[in-house]
Amino acid sequence: MMQIVLASTSPRRQELLRQVGIPFVIDAPDVDEHVLEPLPPGRLVEQLALRKARAVARRRPGSIVLGADTIVVVDGEVLGKPADRADAVAMLERLSGRSHQVLTGVAVVRDGRELVAHEETVVRFASLTREQVEWYVATGEPMDKAGAYGIQGRAAALISGISGDYYNVVGLPLYRTVQMLSQFGHPIFTGGARRRET
Repeated sequence: MMQIVLASTSPRRQELLRQVGIPFVIDAPDVDEHVLEPLPPGRLVEQLALRKARAVARRRPGSIVLGADTIVVVDGEVLGKPADRADAVAMLERLSGRSHQVLTGVAVVRDGRELVAHEETVVRFASLTREQVEWYVATGEPMDKAGAYGIQGRAAALISGISGDYYNVVGLPLYRTVQMLSQFGHPIFTGGARRRET
């Protein structure tokens, strides 16, 4: 079977691939994620995902390399990971009571062949009190996440709804990712499940 290499150290992306039974190995990309030219959010995440996948593919000939990048966008501005607790509080207060977009770029590369796309999901936060914001920041959960929250964690109690792919918000749109891997000939759905004995 062709080897899939995840060009990411994100534990959330690893968990999602395991959830659907896709075997993979991890190879962390060493890339500059700074983009000089202004790009629309969709193109930005696609470029960053492709940059990561290409970096790993150069040292993994024959392997299918999967790269991804997720951003949070509000009022057209990209929110990265908070610099400190005060920054996390400011981000969450900005997201409070309104909708924003989460975009994940996905890139699949193998021996020079490249496929890249992105998924967009709309997330709506409830109107948060200062006490709720400070409670969440005190958990430490926001500090390594774009937009200062993780929908799969305690922030689930603060989110009133989403429109689109939930897994995209976690960090990897599974349906789109599986379709892209399948285009590279990876037999995602072969082998089947064992019959349960009753």
